[in-house]
Amino acid sequence: MATWFVTGGSGFVGRHLIQTLIERGDAVRALARGESSQDTVRRLGATAVAGDLDCVEAMAHGMQGCDFVVHAAAEVQEWGPRERYQRVNVEGTRNALEAARRAPVRRFVHIGTEAPFANGRDIVNIDESVPFPQKLLPRYPKTKAHAENLVRGANGNGVETVVLRPRLIWGPDDTSILPQLVAAVKQGQFMWIDGGRALTSTCHVANVCAGAIAAAYRGKPGEAYFLTDGAPVNVREFLGAYIRSGGVTPADKSAPYWLVWMLASVCEFLWEYLPLPGKPPATRMAIALIGREVTVNDARARREMAYTNAISRDEGLQQLLRA
Repeated sequence: MATWFVTGGSGFVGRHLIQTLIERGDAVRALARGESSQDTVRRLGATAVAGDLDCVEAMAHGMQGCDFVVHAAAEVQEWGPRERYQRVNVEGTRNALEAARRAPVRRFVHIGTEAPFANGRDIVNIDESVPFPQKLLPRYPKTKAHAENLVRGANGNGVETVVLRPRLIWGPDDTSILPQLVAAVKQGQFMWIDGGRALTSTCHVANVCAGAIAAAYRGKPGEAYFLTDGAPVNVREFLGAYIRSGGVTPADKSAPYWLVWMLASVCEFLWEYLPLPGKPPATRMAIALIGREVTVNDARARREMAYTNAISRDEGLQQLLRA
């Protein structure tokens, strides 16, 4: 039996990871800031560690005696103050690494993302040999790239580190992507980009959990690994079914990519510099990640970590549509 420490335990990935680890018979401690978050992780069977990513001492104390840390906490919203992304995604990761070094723990697994590669162009079957673009989109992509660099650079400094890059995390009890899509459909704001013809990789949350466990035991220290459900899928085919699982049906409206990208660029400028309240109706990050091809190759994870799917995409969608 292993003992794990999870940040972001009350979030989408964190909740599923706690459940998966508890079902394995492992012990789990989870960082939780408020009472609601603490209650959530306790109901899942984890021990709540009061504190947040600003609290190195609280994290280090909670990590003592743990074998593995999975750092799943992040600011993932599409828009917000830049300093919030810096504080959570960059400084929070730095603090979690320092806590893991002090504890110490055997290995630190960081839940990263493919988002830093989004630059408005097609991303076609890339693997881990492809470097991040020199110019990164702000907020989430830029700060997550910075966080990954911190994690990989910390390897060997008192702790082993591994980075995972799941593409488009989805699944049951999604509190991240699906609610936004459903709200957009209900408000009449959803439309396909170029008819939704682009290809995309995806990664069911159960497969993210499988990847995290594989990384803890078999990942190569200091390296990053893409994770997917397998072969790419058409955006419209996948998102259409995923949105229907939320109880609504997306309309057939479509707009050309160039037009939506231009609109997103203008909106970001206005919301950034006026500034306007709320969030822009479109952002370049969102458009780049669902309007162009975004396919990644996870052969390295399958080869080096023996990563295998816990569930297929078809099975996962069928379960959601039956629910």
